[in-house]
Amino acid sequence: MSDKFAIDSHKMSLHPRRIVQWLEADDDWDKLKKIYPVYVEISPYGGCNHRCTFCGLDYMGYANIGLEFDVLKDALSSMGKNGVKSVMFAGEGEPLLFKDLDLIVEHCTAVGIDTSLTTNFVPLNKKNIERCIENCSWIKVSLNAGTKETYAAIHQTKELDFERVMHNLEYALRYREENNLNCTVGVQMLLLPENKDEAVTLAEKCKALGVDYLVIKPYSQHLSSDTKIYKDIDYAPMLHLEKELNAVSNENFSVVFRANTMKKYIEKKQPYEKCYSTPFFWGYIAADGKVFGCSAYLGREEFCYGNIYENSFEEIWEGHKRRISYNYVKDELDIQNCRVNCRMDEVNRYLWRLKNPEAHDNFI
Repeated sequence: MSDKFAIDSHKMSLHPRRIVQWLEADDDWDKLKKIYPVYVEISPYGGCNHRCTFCGLDYMGYANIGLEFDVLKDALSSMGKNGVKSVMFAGEGEPLLFKDLDLIVEHCTAVGIDTSLTTNFVPLNKKNIERCIENCSWIKVSLNAGTKETYAAIHQTKELDFERVMHNLEYALRYREENNLNCTVGVQMLLLPENKDEAVTLAEKCKALGVDYLVIKPYSQHLSSDTKIYKDIDYAPMLHLEKELNAVSNENFSVVFRANTMKKYIEKKQPYEKCYSTPFFWGYIAADGKVFGCSAYLGREEFCYGNIYENSFEEIWEGHKRRISYNYVKDELDIQNCRVNCRMDEVNRYLWRLKNPEAHDNFI
């Protein structure tokens, strides 16, 4: 199995300047406030055309609101100027429902930000496909079944949407090839009891289409989610799927079975005592413009730094509310109550190790 993009790990070690900046700042806020995130997730639109059974952000309400084009554009310009390196458009809704997302992606390229898109890939027109393929580093499609019947049940939508996604993938891959573009196109399946027997089927379909990779990932219970039906899911009986899925991989198509993450979900404990990622190395902009330091705590004031409708991203990131959040995370947050396998878990393991050296570390 090939995981050349380190999907089941982390890439924080590839940003040594940011790490050195953080280590040397120690507890000096005047220095810490200047540490901008490497990566920011943005929810350009709150509404969604699906109601997936596993949706972690269902509590946000799927409000049909979108960020104002010029406000988002200005925020991205500020982010690019201050060293933000990448943005993923995803969030609490379906990003392709945001009007002119393709133009926003194009603007990211202009200000030096790498872009990506996580989408159900249903509400797509050719213009959007083409400009996103031209500008995105990668596009990942959430496709959580190998058959239209199971897909419709899990995504809580029409069976026709399954065929629509397959058609859109086919067109996107053909456009990429015809124009010699470099955008990586992947598919992601959240492993559930309902779809576990279709993982190989989906892998074979993705391979036949010419998709670059398929990620098989575990569920993680969101702290505030209304959905609780998968909170006690047991991945131990499903780990055998890795061998079957590896057999589908070849030099052009890989299945990334996130066994490392699944095993951590089984253990349900962190080997670190503090969250060092928040509020430094990543961020989140919600569909209402609020800027958060952690997607596991969306809606919590302790993790909200401001709103891009009221201040520039630079003012928000270096502002007083982020300093308050930093002190809260440092002094009060009990990470034992955090989401298991949060987005920054692997990064936190790495940062904790840097802050807590062990014997023989200097014998490189």
